[in-house]
Amino acid sequence: MGVEIVSFGCRLNTYESAVMKREAEEAGLGAEARPAIVFNTCAVTAEAVRQARQQIRKARRENPDAQIVVTGCAAQTEPDRFAEMAEVDAVIGNTEKLAAENYRKLPDFGVSAEEKVRVNDIMSVTETAGHMIDAIEGRARAIVQIQNGCDHRCTFCIIPYGRGNSRSVPMGAVVDQMKRLVDSGYNEVVLSGVDMTSWGADLPGRPRLGDLVQTILRRVPDLARLRLSSIDSIEADPALVDAIASEPRFMPHLHLSLQAGDDMILKRMKRRHSRGDSIRFCAEMRAKRPDIVFGADIIAGFPTETEAMFENSLKLVEECGLTFLHVFPFSPRAGTPAAKMPQLAKPVIKERAALLRAAGEIAHEAHLQSRVGTHQNILIEREGLGRAEDFTLCRIDAGLPGRIVDTMITGIADGVLTGVPTLTEGSARPSSNERTNDSHG
Repeated sequence: MGVEIVSFGCRLNTYESAVMKREAEEAGLGAEARPAIVFNTCAVTAEAVRQARQQIRKARRENPDAQIVVTGCAAQTEPDRFAEMAEVDAVIGNTEKLAAENYRKLPDFGVSAEEKVRVNDIMSVTETAGHMIDAIEGRARAIVQIQNGCDHRCTFCIIPYGRGNSRSVPMGAVVDQMKRLVDSGYNEVVLSGVDMTSWGADLPGRPRLGDLVQTILRRVPDLARLRLSSIDSIEADPALVDAIASEPRFMPHLHLSLQAGDDMILKRMKRRHSRGDSIRFCAEMRAKRPDIVFGADIIAGFPTETEAMFENSLKLVEECGLTFLHVFPFSPRAGTPAAKMPQLAKPVIKERAALLRAAGEIAHEAHLQSRVGTHQNILIEREGLGRAEDFTLCRIDAGLPGRIVDTMITGIADGVLTGVPTLTEGSARPSSNERTNDSHG
């Protein structure tokens, strides 16, 4: 029967879902007549938890005989809430989900809520193993977990209580895994973690993320493309900045954890950067690497946010030159300091989120227009669709998933670039943004 994994949230969850599937099937889950469905939940917003619960109920209606297991950040922070659901057979923690033994002899349907829970204290976990995955099924790019947990305590965030304190995968284990993935045929690998720029602080010698990136690029010469999932720009170390600026195999796209553009709101969020820091970082990186593109997370309607404070966040889209905007309407998470602050009315939050998204759409459209008439090296994700080095989506009728195809960008359709291959499949030009003589953009 096999194991079906339903994953919510971040890239790290996607990576861990691949580990979970392997470990659960090794343990024999879903091997008998009864199928198994494992939900890998997200706790970043109340809406994410609501969606997970909704999907669990739907899964039970459609699969009345299935064994349903719930894990992930929401299960770690709210185990009893999931255990009380009649549809759920077992709840296991974020550490427990990655080991086969925890899938053996799980409680069966009909036991009490107390018997369902297998969740330990995440704060007691001090190491993160380098889970060796040779391939991630159905994906053109691979994801490598280099770090887990977070030592910071932003006032809106529940994630440290779901992931624990920061812990790093040793450099040697990361490099070995990168080599395995490249040997398996992956052209692009994404480094992922909860607070990536804290990588190395708990390792001997306290190496920095930039040291890891430069070591990977040096010791895995056949790796075509390297990405980072998300970083805290204020913690970008000199070696990381140098790699971004000078290494063509490091993709010119950074997703930044900005969260707000007003200094008072940033202070109340307990962030470690100012508005000026964000603008300065983007300007300096763009000066060092002109083709770089930025994405960012921004929260709309944080408690106490005035109209003027919101305007500062709105202006940040243009002042930082953001292209890919992830907007989160604020929703209070029980147990966080922000949940106790004076809340804004939901219609105000909704309106501000809509304004931010509109600004993001304008910026994204301008970015797409700037790419028409250029050559882009497109990594084919699935038939007819791929991504450029700067992570822009492109429709192209060429190439097998995982191949990199040099492409002439001919236009835009439905918010996505369109293009045609210009060189033999699998080849790529050294400069992804070089315009042709007949370009019009």
